[in-house]
Amino acid sequence: MTVATSQDILIVDDEVGIRELLSEILQDEGYRVALAENAHQARAYRQRQQPALVLLDIWMPDTDGVTLLREWGASGQLTMPVVMMSGHGTVETAVEATRIGAIDFLEKPIGLAKLLSTIARALKSAAVREPRRVSLAALGTAQPVRDAERAVEQVLAARKPLLLLGESGTGHDAAARAVAAPGTPFVSIAGGSRLATNPIALLEEVREGTLYCAEIGHYSKVEQKGLAFLLPKLEKYETTLVCASAEPLGNLAAEGKFDAALLSQLSVGAVMLPPLRTRREDIPPLIERFWREATRGDPSAPLLAALPPPALGALTGAHWPGNLEQLANVVANLALVRAEVTPDHVKRLLGESAQAPQAVAPEITSRFFELPLREAREAFERIYFEQLLGREQSNMSRVAEKAGLERTHLYRKLKQLNIRFSRRIDDGSGGSGSGTG
Repeated sequence: MTVATSQDILIVDDEVGIRELLSEILQDEGYRVALAENAHQARAYRQRQQPALVLLDIWMPDTDGVTLLREWGASGQLTMPVVMMSGHGTVETAVEATRIGAIDFLEKPIGLAKLLSTIARALKSAAVREPRRVSLAALGTAQPVRDAERAVEQVLAARKPLLLLGESGTGHDAAARAVAAPGTPFVSIAGGSRLATNPIALLEEVREGTLYCAEIGHYSKVEQKGLAFLLPKLEKYETTLVCASAEPLGNLAAEGKFDAALLSQLSVGAVMLPPLRTRREDIPPLIERFWREATRGDPSAPLLAALPPPALGALTGAHWPGNLEQLANVVANLALVRAEVTPDHVKRLLGESAQAPQAVAPEITSRFFELPLREAREAFERIYFEQLLGREQSNMSRVAEKAGLERTHLYRKLKQLNIRFSRRIDDGSGGSGSGTG
């Protein structure tokens, strides 16, 4: 749903006399005004449009103003300045509201001069904070990508760290680079060693720019502490933090491998990047783009538009567990061959990933619900990896690719689940034999 931008000052107060008084004053000063008598009406207004400013009463019968402010912040809707109002507020309440995102606090009865100066200052502050526009066109243009695009913009507008989630290959790196404002520093760290050794120096390097931390699920405990250390200092250094993970951070936190408090802080700005199979309309134009990149615009290369429809259908209908990265690699292979492409050729390139996975038998899934969560997860993972090892004939490179894991992580997981496997000679492991990985 498209949300319009309004020039209205939204007054939210359950006392009709205060609403009318403030409305008259502001209209006399040339401001446009909208009114809401409770949090419910304020929510409905914010769903439709973004006001220029909100005057928000703290004490209301349905939902208090601080709770509403927190809701807007958590949902990415706190993109306008908010001034809190209270007739019996406390210093603690004012501090809490400011911490959440309120720009100022007015105590009732509100003096005319104080009201107008606060509003002028708040509107001036909002004018400085233009919302950052982000294009994720490198990932595609289908609706799921546009939804992710808007979600990213909302996180940035709320000045929260951005956490990019989604399967391996869905475009974390490209999305992170899209966030960076032109002409500003962009620092990408593949591992967290610099966070563990000298995080302040890292902040100095990226000041007024964007820091990208890839695959934070692989960070050690010390590196996670370094990342947590940065969070309260981002505003001082005017730095945008973008983190990414293809690993399920919630599972890692449950297993004690990822700091739960850090995950809680980062989750406020979490955005899921959609897998390729959920937006198949993006596949043909992406094929065209990757083809141009693979052939470097060579006019002698056969036009991809001339692909036989069955071959294009096979490409479009594939499951793509490796998402954009896998698609780019397949197209690069086709560019090398430069022969007529057939559905069989496509399937040979993709292997089993050319087909969607078969449904799990109901009798298998039903027993999961009889187990505690941890045991059910382990049971599922054991079935998952046993099936995958069988389908890929214990080719560990392909198993790791299908599972979206690094080889070392895969071996640790198999050992944890007590799954025996054989290391094939042709999978790049350097030898053969069997054992518990």
